[in-house]
Amino acid sequence: MSSDSQTALFIDGANLYATAKALGFDIDYRRLLQEFRSRAGVLLRAFYYTAVIEDQEYTSIRPLIDWLDYNGYTVVTKATKEFIDASGRRKVKGNMDIELAVDAMELAEHVDQIVLFSGDGSFRSLVEAVQRRGVRVTVVSSMSVRPPMIADELRRQADVFTDLTELRSKIGRAPAERSANAPMRRSTAIAKPEA
Repeated sequence: MSSDSQTALFIDGANLYATAKALGFDIDYRRLLQEFRSRAGVLLRAFYYTAVIEDQEYTSIRPLIDWLDYNGYTVVTKATKEFIDASGRRKVKGNMDIELAVDAMELAEHVDQIVLFSGDGSFRSLVEAVQRRGVRVTVVSSMSVRPPMIADELRRQADVFTDLTELRSKIGRAPAERSANAPMRRSTAIAKPEA
């Protein structure tokens, strides 16, 4: 990356959480931001997307959201929707793909590089669209677990694919390193339900 390139990070919170968990470590979001600030010429924005359960008095993701919001991230949330499926089971749905895609398209004319933290194959069309606008796209996910956390079509579309395992020493910490008095750095998120 050149020293004058402008970069934006787009983090699919549920997807990144699931990937890091499958790899056996937590994301240290302070270190993640520092790592990409040191790599990018100018880090324009770091977006974090997650769905939240609004009617709960306390949710485990709230301390992380608050910490991110006060420490350099643009946090985008949406309330989950609850419904009963055809077999009568209660389901919770909270998908942030559209919000992430709209923000990436709007910002594409202002950046040289987008780093997408997600392995969701539904982002392949988004990656292709921003590439047509001259933006290079790095996708961060993992092929190091079985099944892989990255959709093959997304990995092939990206200009650069980075396996999260390559970043582990720079942005991660083992779950045992969690401090009871530092919940804001804990990597918890609502699992992305199947649509």
